This record gives sequence, structure tokens and C-alpha cells, in this order.
Amino acid sequence: MRFFSIFTIALLLAVLALPTLLPAEEFRVWGGKTDDFTDSQGRVWRGAQQTDQSWGGWTEKEPRTAEVKELTTDAQAQAADAGYDVDLFYAVSWAAFPDTIKYQFKTGDGTFDVTYLVGEHWSPNNRGFDIFIEEENVEPLYVTPGRHEIDIKNYTGIEVSDGALDVHLAGNGETGAGDLNAMFSALEVVPSAGTAVDPKAKLTTMWGALKDDRQ
Repeated sequence: MRFFSIFTIALLLAVLALPTLLPAEEFRVWGGKTDDFTDSQGRVWRGAQQTDQSWGGWTEKEPRTAEVKELTTDAQAQAADAGYDVDLFYAVSWAAFPDTIKYQFKTGDGTFDVTYLVGEHWSPNNRGFDIFIEEENVEPLYVTPGRHEIDIKNYTGIEVSDGALDVHLAGNGETGAGDLNAMFSALEVVPSAGTAVDPKAKLTTMWGALKDDRQ
């Protein structure tokens, strides 16, 4: 009987701990595309030219699209070193100023890390805009890299309390750039490390509570 009781408690603890062991949902889109893309690491990038999907989509106005016909050798190496397939940088979603780009990801509440990726197809070091995440200007007066080059920007610890993470790219003349058409090649949104409940701590707490009940 005692063995059965211990087994039952262990099974209950395993069930309670299970949700914390499941991987949290991650969100990825690649610009200028409607079809999904699975990269060399098995990660799925949703076509960014969509709205109102299960993961989210563009809001207010559909972005335009353009191709990045080639990348420099250094750009390709930079992408590989950062852990991204070069395929992600060969197209962009963009907005003709004064239009802006707005995307919403149905993340739920929590803390997230956001990565902005771009390949420049036209205006070498002459495209200027601001990058807003959750209405905070995380990259004021941003200017994209040289033609056929890429850039990767990381923003960590973004807090979401309304169930959805918003990204907004808006041209800004104060950059001094001649091209104010905001754009991106890919956007990645993943839960910040360390924000999930530690299953070991949860089990320890539950064991303590059960022992107290038995005493």
C-alpha cells in the first residue's frame, strides 16, 4: 500500500512538472515571401507576406517586396557565423515612406528576445529608419549596411503583457539618409532564457508540501 502511495505521488509530480519541460513557442518570419521555409536547423520561418495567421502577421498595410540578388562573401560568412541560413537574406518586406511596417506576433504574455535581420538590396548605407518593439524605440536612427551586405540586431528582455508582441519599422529623416523606406529580411521572436519555471524547484516545493500534509 505504501509503495502504491509513493508511486501515485511520483506520477502526480511528473504530470505537474511536464508543462514546464515542453519547449516554449518560437516565432519566425522571412521577408518578401508567402511560403514557409524550413532552414538547415529545422526551424520553420513563416512567409511574412501574410496577415491574421495563427502566429500573427502584418497589420494596417501589406508590405511591398523586393529581391536581394546577391550577397558579398563576407555577408554570407556573417550569416553562417550567427547561425542563420543565407536564404533568409535574399528578399525583403518593405514600406514606401511615409508608410511603415507593422507586425504582430501572438506570443502570449512573457519576456522575449527579438532578432532583426536584413540584407540591403539597393541603398548602400543610405536607408534610415527607427525600430520599435512594443512601442519602445529600441534602435533609433538606424541605417542599413552597404549594398549586398547584411546586418543582424538583437534585442533582449522585451516584456509583453497584452498577449501580442508588436514590431514597427518607421522611416526617420533625422537619420540623414536619403532613403526612408523601412524594411527587413527576417524577424525572430523567442522566449527569453530563464523565464520558464524550473521543474526541479517545482518538484522540490511539491514534495515539501506533501510531506507537511502527512505529518
